[in-house]
Amino acid sequence: MASTLVRQHLPYPPHPAPSHTAPPRTRARDWAEIQERMLVPLYEAVYERLEVGAGTRLLGLGCGSGLALLLAATRGAAVCGVDPDEERLALARERLGDGGLESVLTAATATAASGFTVVTAFEPLSALGTDGGADALAERLTAAAALAEPGSPVVLAGWGPPERCATSAVLRVGARLADPMCSPARWRPCGRDDLERLAQRAGLRPDGSGRVACPFGYADMDSAVRGLLSTGLFDAAERATDAVQVRKEITEALHPYRRQDGTVWMENVLRYLIARV
Repeated sequence: MASTLVRQHLPYPPHPAPSHTAPPRTRARDWAEIQERMLVPLYEAVYERLEVGAGTRLLGLGCGSGLALLLAATRGAAVCGVDPDEERLALARERLGDGGLESVLTAATATAASGFTVVTAFEPLSALGTDGGADALAERLTAAAALAEPGSPVVLAGWGPPERCATSAVLRVGARLADPMCSPARWRPCGRDDLERLAQRAGLRPDGSGRVACPFGYADMDSAVRGLLSTGLFDAAERATDAVQVRKEITEALHPYRRQDGTVWMENVLRYLIARV
């Protein structure tokens, strides 16, 4: 079962400077150990619907530390991942095991990474309204689609309606503190037709969608704050203010979701779109 981490031949914008809350390695660990698992219901719902398994060649855009790839691999799929964050990629290599990983592919050898039957972009889209955000995302999807077989599904994910996403109240803290900065890391709700418009912009044909309950649950307040900071959605806020202020305001925004036993629980609904190459 082959697995590969691909990076250089797909267009990515320059990765924003990491937050100074914690070193990049620590932030990547927080993503892998706290936050990434919150999206497992999304991964599983899509894999079930597309019948991902033996014979599937899957390319994961924004693969992070590789949990979605690992879940696909356990179903028998051959997986490939791309992510601009080198620290997350290092953790993905650890998670997937050295035996199933090849070297990072470059533009000169990109033709070796083709013939994919499924492409996923699971990290919820939230920057389509920022300057150049939609253009960059469409360019990335177009490049990925060129590596897929005709008719293959490309899966995009986005936040559901704000009234059904408790986390949106916390993410607005980052957007408010970052203003008037305009950053691709700033969060905003995903509009009803944003995913369809993005797919069409990338030359893809929308072919079905779904919604998935993805509650964010944390063992305690510190884990909740660390997990949310690891998303990168508060980096612009930290550059505009400071890490202490951002952490304080995130904690305050989380208080309504803190239970008597100290755990933090936020109900969310995410939406996914299936488009065809």
